[in-house]
Parts: sequence; C-alpha cells; structure tokens
Amino acid sequence: MNKISNLLGILKPLDDVEQQRWAARWNWDGQTEMGGGAGWLLGGTGQGKTLIHAGLNFFDGSWNWVGRKTGYMEKRVNPRSLILGGADTTTVTLTWALCLLLNNRETLVKVQEELDLHVSGDRQVKESDVKNLVYLQAVLKETMRLYPAGPLSAPHESIEDCTVAGYHVPAGTQLLFNLSKLHRDPHVWVDPNEFRPERFLTTHLDVDVRGQHFELIPFGSGRRVCPGISFAQQVMHLTLATFLHAFEITTSSDEPVDMTEKVGLTNLKATPFEVHLTPRLAIKAYA
Repeated sequence: MNKISNLLGILKPLDDVEQQRWAARWNWDGQTEMGGGAGWLLGGTGQGKTLIHAGLNFFDGSWNWVGRKTGYMEKRVNPRSLILGGADTTTVTLTWALCLLLNNRETLVKVQEELDLHVSGDRQVKESDVKNLVYLQAVLKETMRLYPAGPLSAPHESIEDCTVAGYHVPAGTQLLFNLSKLHRDPHVWVDPNEFRPERFLTTHLDVDVRGQHFELIPFGSGRRVCPGISFAQQVMHLTLATFLHAFEITTSSDEPVDMTEKVGLTNLKATPFEVHLTPRLAIKAYA
C-alpha cells in the first residue's frame, strides 16, 4: 500500500486510515474469510494437489521475507497473492469482453457460429476445443488491447540511466507504463479505438500477449511478466467459450452497453452490467 501511495502522491495523507481499512477488509490475521479460504484450498480435495500447491511450488519460497518481517505465515500469503492477483483481473476482462460483444452483435454471432461449428449442441465446451476457436481467441486479444485489466502496469524501477523520448530517466526511478495509451497507439493500430478482432487474424496475426510484442502487453513483459499468464488465458478462453456456447445473451433494454470506465488499479466498469440469458443447447448439455 505504501508503494501505491508513493506513486500516487495525492494519496499519501490517507496512508494510515486506508491501510487499516485494507487490512481489515482482507482480514490479514488469517482467522476467517480469506484465511479460511486459503486453508480450504491448501487442504485440497483428497484427490491430489490443488492449483494452490502448484503455485506454492512455483514461487518456491519467494515470499519468505513476508514471514520474517511480519511473522505472517508464508502458506497463507502465497494463496492470497494468487487469489488477489488473478481473480479480479480475470473477471474484469471477461466483463469487458461481453460488453464489447453486446455492442457489436455481428461479432457475437460470428463467435457463436464458430462455437457451433466446432462444438456440438449436446455437450459443453472442453478445454481441447479452445485451440480450434481462433475467432474467440482474437476477441479476447482485442478485449485486452482495448481494456487491459490493469490500465497502468505494475510498478517497475529503472536499473540504469536512460533516455526515453528525449527525457532523462535516472537509475532507481519508479516507472508505470500506460497500457491503455500504448494499446491504442495510432502509429501501430489502424482505427485504434474500434473493436476489430479480425486484426489478429490478418495484419496482427503473429502478435500475442505474452510480453514479446511490446505493442500489446496486458500481462506485462520481461522478468516481471505476470506469472499466471498461461492459467489466466486458459480460464478466460474456456469460460467465455462455455458461456457463449450455452446461452444467448441480450441486454435488458436492447440499448448499447455503457462502456464508462471507473478509475482504479483494475479497469472496472463504472455502471452495473445487466443481461438476459436464454439457454441455447439441448437440455442434456446442462446436466
């Protein structure tokens, strides 16, 4: 929290109050709510290790310093890091994807036609189907371009003096990347403010989101790229495909969805998102 307030200096006077509220909200004493959730996840299902165990192995003790400085249990910090870092951003991205599709009904129809072509109407989407859903993959790429879950990247620090666009940046400077601006650069993207998934099937076919193409880095890049990038993509592709295959989706008033954004660390939608759902598969597919 100190890092955030230091970067956004206007918040500095609110440090003490905000940190107390933040700690209370997420219940850092580990006794209830998230602590219980972390304990349940760590406990597994009796059929092998959970995702959280895999995450703990992946981090391999990288959070030891937390325990040394605060006395807080490492096994509780790690699950919270995974949950807090991944749940909100994934939900935000899927929300924007649905909003964009509802405001571009012809694209929604194309996605569902692709789903009907590769997935029968008597079963749900499987993970193995996703590789065939190239248009749906393009839709999610375009969503992350227009509405990156974190419009400002995670803070970085320059390791040596450098010059950027004529500005001297000394070593040790804390840096934030404006992903929303980067992803809508008219020098890189044709009609940068338009929702056009087809660009990722034609002019930007080879551009991915894994940090190697700097015009599109919703997960960051380099050594500090999001460690959950592969899992996040699996979840988003499978969730969106399953949802759009299973239901017809419309807005309650048939009016365009309000795309106003809310200022925050994640790119939240400012107004409620209300839709009507109608089943579109055979009854046995929902069993």
